[in-house]
Amino acid sequence: PCWREYLTTRIEQNMVVNCTCPISECRAQPTTAFIYSIVSSEEVIAKYEKALLRRYVECCSNLTWCTNPQGCDQILLKDGLGYGAACSKCSWISCFNCNFPEAHYPASCSHMSRMTCAKCNHGFCWRCLKPWRPNHKDYYNCSAMVSKAAWQEKRFQDYNERCTFHHHAREFAISLRNSISSIREMPKIRNLTFVLDACKVLEQARKVLAYSCVYSYYNQDTESMDIVEQQTESLELLTNAL
Repeated sequence: PCWREYLTTRIEQNMVVNCTCPISECRAQPTTAFIYSIVSSEEVIAKYEKALLRRYVECCSNLTWCTNPQGCDQILLKDGLGYGAACSKCSWISCFNCNFPEAHYPASCSHMSRMTCAKCNHGFCWRCLKPWRPNHKDYYNCSAMVSKAAWQEKRFQDYNERCTFHHHAREFAISLRNSISSIREMPKIRNLTFVLDACKVLEQARKVLAYSCVYSYYNQDTESMDIVEQQTESLELLTNAL
């Protein structure tokens, strides 16, 4: 009974994977077979098995959970050298290399983790809030860089507005695709597959354009960025036409 209560508590608290014998001097870990023989509740055992599965996925560099914000319990397998993986269940594309909720090409994972102060240009990580670079004061002096900070703020606002616009346009494409899918289910309606395919392309293009804004904002190489901006402008014109 003591073991059953102990293991049940550890499972409920999601701490069973690394739990050891309750005696402090003993570092032995209960085996899966032992836990099955002690815990009789099917509900608790189900939670234990989920904990084992989560631990397994976390330990495998080629596995990750689908990050669809609408909710999805699918496990994704990394295939090849790409950073993103499409879920076979919901088609959501997740990033394998960071915790951002979706694949964000062409922006890098560091771009998605980094935030920049509009006043002094101080870079910091939005997850831990620590400075992006050590010795912040060695790079920028807030009082001496007011004009540059104002320029950076305007630059950030411009890219942010473009990024937000493309995200909203992407949501429109998704809504349009869902509406057309419901029409297809009606009788005597001709095949609308080509329109659905167009909506999928539109959704993908808007996503690339949105994260291109992030990529462009954090890259300062003028020569290479001229080419990127030209390609982005061309893609935006064709996407608007579509």
